Amino acid sequence: MTAYVTSRPDARPDLGRSGVGVVKVSTWDVGTPERQHATVDAIATAWGSRRWPAVGLLSYTVHIGEDGRTLLHYSQWADEEAYQKFFRGYRDERNAEIDAAVPGIDRVGIHGYELYRGGVPEGDGRVPGAVVIVEVEFEGPDRERQRAWVDQVLTALAADEKSGAGRGGPRDAGISGWFHLGVDGDRVLNYAEWETADAHRAALAAPGEGIGGDGPEWAAVHAFPGVTGRRVTRYTPGLSISPGG
Repeated sequence: MTAYVTSRPDARPDLGRSGVGVVKVSTWDVGTPERQHATVDAIATAWGSRRWPAVGLLSYTVHIGEDGRTLLHYSQWADEEAYQKFFRGYRDERNAEIDAAVPGIDRVGIHGYELYRGGVPEGDGRVPGAVVIVEVEFEGPDRERQRAWVDQVLTALAADEKSGAGRGGPRDAGISGWFHLGVDGDRVLNYAEWETADAHRAALAAPGEGIGGDGPEWAAVHAFPGVTGRRVTRYTPGLSISPGG
């Protein structure tokens, strides 16, 4: 028997959970702040009125864009086939109900990812008030380049930590970072949790390249070959849905 749905407002996904074979990340453009919240409510209703689909979907989370018009969708799946089964058998009826409640949603696109590196420092129980999504695009598929870019960013962050760069400042409000590799080999996504959006803005404005440091490690990140695009967007945690009892 398929489980009922558990809906948790303002919750985060279990980003480090086991059994996740693929993560799907997509964006919906709904136009206004009022429609953002109406769409989140419609999602909660459409999913809460149905049993959880028994296809290998592990969790589904929606965040509200700081821009006043977008929603970020982050879902965890056992594998790609699980997503395809959901797409064929369960997606349309849910989207039809959501579209009836909030007509005119623009579903901008969806990408598949695999979690590569990341985590929360041991004992850090802070609850994020903001989610920062960093998307990096490369000139073509290259799995080794994806990993090398992430490794260089983490090396730069470790160098900051060792030197004390940014310590005692707004960067301390960063809670976690979870680096995902696009399954097509041409993009990386970092899902970062922060105490507040204001703290993240302040950290970006701090002196030095990147967040908190201006050493050679960050210079290597910014000069990394093959990068064609980079985008940073901020969200408020919205709704997390998972199988219930």
